[in-house]
Amino acid sequence: MIQRHRLIGLTGTNGAGKGVTAEFLKSRGYAFVSLSDAIREELRRAGIPESRDALIAQGNELRRVFGPDVLARRTLAGIAGPTVIDSIRNPAEVAALREQPGFILLAINAPAALRFERVSLRGRNESAATFEDFLDKEAEEKSADPAAQQIHTCVALADLTITNDGSIEDLHRRLEELL
Repeated sequence: MIQRHRLIGLTGTNGAGKGVTAEFLKSRGYAFVSLSDAIREELRRAGIPESRDALIAQGNELRRVFGPDVLARRTLAGIAGPTVIDSIRNPAEVAALREQPGFILLAINAPAALRFERVSLRGRNESAATFEDFLDKEAEEKSADPAAQQIHTCVALADLTITNDGSIEDLHRRLEELL
């Protein structure tokens, strides 16, 4: 079902399994890009250490200054061939990507407690030491500000949604069924 699509966008909540999904699709021949790469580049230029808070703040600033679809526009400029596009967090990004032929948006989700457990194990600067902090950070990503992250809206716009509440093998089986 999704294999006929040239561009597969990934959206979803933190720790849901978007990275594992991207790795699976890469193993099936898709190139990989992340909208967050444009943010990381800006952070490097400014000498700001990468953290989840810094990525969110810089991404929101870029959207305010250059338009809410700026990350999608910057990323699309470098795409050629079948590609999985990660880190879609704003409905304007979805709209810009939907203008491309063969685009499909896949949402990955999982229960909050399981996602917190996963992000606690990954060893990144997640800006959330406790489950309550994790939920508070997630609430920040449900903004109504057109220039901010609106992950809940992107999930609602998805063509397909996978609830990743099992093992990696379970997720791979679900993805295989979609292919």
